[in-house]
Amino acid sequence: MKGIIFDLDGVLIHTDELHYQAWKTVADKIGAPFDRERNNLLRGVSRMESLEIILQGVSQKYTEEEKVSLATEKNGVYRNLLKTLKRTDVADEVRVTLAQLKAKGLKLAIGSSSKNARFILEQVELIDEFDAISDGNNITNSKPDPEVFLKAAEYLGLDEKDCYVVEDAAAGIQAAKAGGFKAIGMGEAAKDPRADYKLSTFSDILTIVS
Repeated sequence: MKGIIFDLDGVLIHTDELHYQAWKTVADKIGAPFDRERNNLLRGVSRMESLEIILQGVSQKYTEEEKVSLATEKNGVYRNLLKTLKRTDVADEVRVTLAQLKAKGLKLAIGSSSKNARFILEQVELIDEFDAISDGNNITNSKPDPEVFLKAAEYLGLDEKDCYVVEDAAAGIQAAKAGGFKAIGMGEAAKDPRADYKLSTFSDILTIVS
């Protein structure tokens, strides 16, 4: 293997709670039922697809313009919450492991559906650790479509068969396998039978690539 493509949220940094708070603000505004169980349905999917899932809980019909407005409002709340992120929100284990992977000569990339990926990486001072970033700003289809990972491999100048993908969501594992990548599951994705490797802790990646 020559490269590793990492999902961002839930893998390198945990912003799930911030997503939940932002979507809860919008859901409460429109009277949509929303709890942590429903929030789990939004993992790994795009902002507009997430909104569609939330809108399934209300009878009112929204125009495309209104949907865009709601999604934009959510992103505004979320970005304000992201401003509270700092360097210490990334575990030392993650920073040390990334440095050791680079020392082994591996190329590292981000493969995230989030349009805020760069902003998050800058906030936590992690952006310089990656050779390429593929995110919601350069793709048409979100996971489980493999586009975000295929773009990341392209940016690294590598074939998909030469890259691992590290994911914490089932949609991400599905996307990785659909794209022809080896999939490494962590968190909830470690339970996915489609994952080729499973992590109990982030630094276990070093064993996989050794």
